[in-house]
Amino acid sequence: MKIDFHIHTYHSPDSLMKPARILRIAKRRGLDGIVICDHNTIKGGIEAQKINDDKNFHVIVGAEIATDAGDVTGIFLTEEIESRNFEDVVKEIWAQNGKVILNHPYRRHDLSKIDLSKIDFIEGYNSRLNEEDNQKAIKLANDYGIPIIAGSDAHCYPEIGNSRTVVKDLESLLPLNLEYKKSKQIYVTLSQYAKAFKSRSVRVFISATIVYIKYSARKCIKAIKSAFVR
Repeated sequence: MKIDFHIHTYHSPDSLMKPARILRIAKRRGLDGIVICDHNTIKGGIEAQKINDDKNFHVIVGAEIATDAGDVTGIFLTEEIESRNFEDVVKEIWAQNGKVILNHPYRRHDLSKIDLSKIDFIEGYNSRLNEEDNQKAIKLANDYGIPIIAGSDAHCYPEIGNSRTVVKDLESLLPLNLEYKKSKQIYVTLSQYAKAFKSRSVRVFISATIVYIKYSARKCIKAIKSAFVR
């Protein structure tokens, strides 16, 4: 069973994706299930679950919560998570018989505030991250004996399914294999433009443009060096 553990919808401030189209694309790309985990809300997951009429395809409702220690995702949720304190968020997830995922642990996280014994899974492969950060996440998971999952962190349709986890079944979610494909930087930029559009923020628009220009410049310099520097 192949699952993409990290997908956003238009219920996130930085995505415009509609659940119905997400479902069609996910199935077309060979997925058996997806986790919809919008920023700080389960609305996208609930919507996707309601319109999913395929008994052989599974929609897991989640939410990526911005805690005081960094992003933590709860899955198998039925109610919104109200707290933003790490310890209390975990308690709310457990109260719903949910599972706790530590997303991209080396991107804007304070690991000193996170009790790793309360983490069910660590996102070892995130399609939006570079190889170095993913390998650090994998090492962290291995050091603490925590199962590793993979997710695309899709905010744009072409990203869906870029990373996926092969699991034994939905009950245990025991990871058997991980598949990873890096997403293109343009989709990261587009999601920031979506955020700028939805929030009417000129600052976010300018920031996204600067980041993309810098990224493009680095790629050009790298290409020139590889072509002419021996």
